[in-house]
Amino acid sequence: MRAIGIILAGGNSNRMKELSKKRAVCAMPVAGSYRSIDFALSNMEFSRVSKVAILTQYNSRSLNEHLASSKWWDFGRKQGGMFLFTPSFADANSQWYRGTADAIAQNISFLRHSHEPYVIIASGDCVYKLDYGKVLDYHMDKGADITVVVKTMPQDFRVERYGVVRMDVDGRIREFVEKPVVADGNTISCGIYVIRRRLLIELLEKSMEENRYDLVQDILIRYRGLKKIYGYELNSYWSNIASVEDYFRTNMDFLKPDIRSFFFREFPEVHSKVADLPPVKYNVGCHIRNSLLSSGCIINGTVEDSVLFHQVYVGNNCVIRNSLILNDVYIGDNSIIENCIIESGDTIQANSTYRGEDGVKIVIEKGERYTI
Repeated sequence: MRAIGIILAGGNSNRMKELSKKRAVCAMPVAGSYRSIDFALSNMEFSRVSKVAILTQYNSRSLNEHLASSKWWDFGRKQGGMFLFTPSFADANSQWYRGTADAIAQNISFLRHSHEPYVIIASGDCVYKLDYGKVLDYHMDKGADITVVVKTMPQDFRVERYGVVRMDVDGRIREFVEKPVVADGNTISCGIYVIRRRLLIELLEKSMEENRYDLVQDILIRYRGLKKIYGYELNSYWSNIASVEDYFRTNMDFLKPDIRSFFFREFPEVHSKVADLPPVKYNVGCHIRNSLLSSGCIINGTVEDSVLFHQVYVGNNCVIRNSLILNDVYIGDNSIIENCIIESGDTIQANSTYRGEDGVKIVIEKGERYTI
């Protein structure tokens, strides 16, 4: 592959509410056994991008633990590999990352010391499959300066939360508006870009001189009339984990047979750090319907239309419906949970009831798990 990869994994989202207080958004559990960053990493692996930098910042402990060994994505190699960059303070002028462009600029030596002619930049909080090699081929065929992966969303999708683009018949982006008040169209940027390495260095150096720190506003939108910026249409599943509602919907999508087949059975595979846990234990009397259960779970009650992550214990006579139960949760006997997200490490006492009446309810309980 003639490109290096950069995964932007340092951001925080206030719309994730309590869920982002203990982990970066890119470390959010997805589909039972994955983290959201696994999808970008697996795409890099499949596309034969052998040198990848991951830029982290906010609440990154959980993410760093997940990425501690690069072997799961086949980045354990002498040439290339995975590089984890956090803000480093070397002098009085050192700063936290002030934006996506600034995050890359503070690690510009990674670009300068590389030899590959192209750079693939991707967000670490999106769920999708994509061969970046096809995007690079498209980029070179068009003679583009920058290529943006775009997707046309359904008419009822709230595109105002994303960058909305308009392309001409040749695929060149003529308009690019970030988070418009009123959207004129339903084609959005997926946060995936291809650019020549030397051009990226040049644009970053100029942006830093002018105190401009955002990759979208200060490079893509600012230079759209001066540079040839094209859009590559993504026609398969794509979802961005940007809010509690998006996170809940994305996980619930994995209960659909076609989505599960696309990610779990169709080539290429999505790889993740493997947990050394026993398979799910279904005790006598339990009832499971249309749910996704992960290793280490012990089930005694009823689970319907839900996703249970690693090491979840469901007590006797419990009823769980339309909910996400994150890692290492203990649910006491006779509890009822509907339309909720139970935070990892929680202990739900016996005879508890939690229901999300007006949308998804986030439950955080730190009760005693074991009593004498």
